[in-house]
Amino acid sequence: MKFDPIEVKDKLDRTIILRSATPDDADALIDYLKVTTAETTYLIREPEEVTLTHEQEAAFINSCLDSDKSLLLVAIINGKHIGNCSLNPIGSYKRYAHRCDVAIALYQEFCGCGIGRIMLEQVLEVAKGLGFEQAELEVISDNKKAIALYEKLGFVKYGTFPNNMKYKNGEYASADWMMKKL
Repeated sequence: MKFDPIEVKDKLDRTIILRSATPDDADALIDYLKVTTAETTYLIREPEEVTLTHEQEAAFINSCLDSDKSLLLVAIINGKHIGNCSLNPIGSYKRYAHRCDVAIALYQEFCGCGIGRIMLEQVLEVAKGLGFEQAELEVISDNKKAIALYEKLGFVKYGTFPNNMKYKNGEYASADWMMKKL
């Protein structure tokens, strides 16, 4: 779906533009995936697993733009992509039609500035407007800052997946499943 651009201010009074991703963003989004997966262990991929081509990413973006239930929202500061937040239906079956999945990530240098909260608030408002009744997400259990944000926005933890991810060094990380009624 298309999200008309809006301007918001972060905690540092910087102007952030929130808008739908477009195919022109494909290369920036691929670069972003490569950098953010190297910056944190909280994302699901290793940096070398980001092998998308421009054409594949552009096709994914177009599928989001063409969908009436999916959104890929990007945050831009001074013309630079700094993060994104997504909204997707859990499934295509009627019994799942009330549920959506949300996900968010920012470059580390922009974390803690209120941008993630603003993006999530916008995506949750869109989800509610689309008729979703609950938003769900998965977060690594020791990602305390993200969990605190999600709780402030009304998400509640309903369970934990032990050993959800296994890192290259052989260590495991559990993930919490959280949900918010819209």
